[in-house]
Amino acid sequence: MYAIVEINGQQFKAEAGKKLFVHHIQNVENGATVEFEKVLLVEKDGAITVGAPVVEGAKVVAEVKSELVKGEKVLVFHKKRRKGYRKLNGHRQQFSEIVIKEVIA
Repeated sequence: MYAIVEINGQQFKAEAGKKLFVHHIQNVENGATVEFEKVLLVEKDGAITVGAPVVEGAKVVAEVKSELVKGEKVLVFHKKRRKGYRKLNGHRQQFSEIVIKEVIA
């Protein structure tokens, strides 16, 4: 059984026991339980239910393992040729690590 769920504007495939890195979730602590109710699709025993836009009564329960994890560094380089202009910026996105406990449908 799995579900496609929207978390902070991104869609994820959620299965029980799966670890996900989602955009940073505000105001949560390590070990807290969070529920996501924007379930777009549910697959249960081969039967697929698609919501319009969400599946009624379905939700995904997850536990926050780490509230703040930094992702890989991404380098952004700007250059204008023949002008001597170069600029280098680095960025590390902040994520929250969650583990899916169960999918309720």
